[in-house]
Amino acid sequence: MSQEEKKQTAPETEAAAEKPETPAQEAPEKEAPQAEEKHEGKHHHHETAALQAKLEAEEKKNADLKNQLLRTAAEYDNYRKRSQREADQKFNDGVSHAVTQILGILDTLDMAANAACADENYKKGVTMTLDKAAKALETLHITEIEALNQPFDPNFMNAVQQVPAAEGQESGSVVQVFQKGYKIGDKIIRHAMVVVAE
Repeated sequence: MSQEEKKQTAPETEAAAEKPETPAQEAPEKEAPQAEEKHEGKHHHHETAALQAKLEAEEKKNADLKNQLLRTAAEYDNYRKRSQREADQKFNDGVSHAVTQILGILDTLDMAANAACADENYKKGVTMTLDKAAKALETLHITEIEALNQPFDPNFMNAVQQVPAAEGQESGSVVQVFQKGYKIGDKIIRHAMVVVAE
């Protein structure tokens, strides 16, 4: 082989050595990671959707439990209030019954206190007894029905007599109380017996 032929082959060999690999050889290596990424992306999307669905289900469950708790609390509150009302009603009924039994005694003491009496000590004793009775009634939340000089109210009073209206008296007003009336809250224990101006 001549010198010129050696020179021509040497560059070709060097060129072949320096020549990069063909794109066809590189392509499979580059495509493989992309395919893996796409597969991972689909897998990740599937997991996210599953977690989202699970979260929504738990939130709905939580909302249902919260609503159930609120309903139970409201029902208990209504039950408690109803029970309290019933207990108060029973208590008031019992007090009313007991007080009704002693009102006759208080009426007699009231008449004795208003009657003319020479014995001041006796009168003082009756008045003190009436004061104690009034305090006991107040403790039981029993109030006297105000009737004298008030407009006649059939809800709280019974008219036993009508008299001509005197000077300055309004027609339909109470001019005299024969018997005091009492109530506990809105419940009437005894109506006031009154005389009304015509």
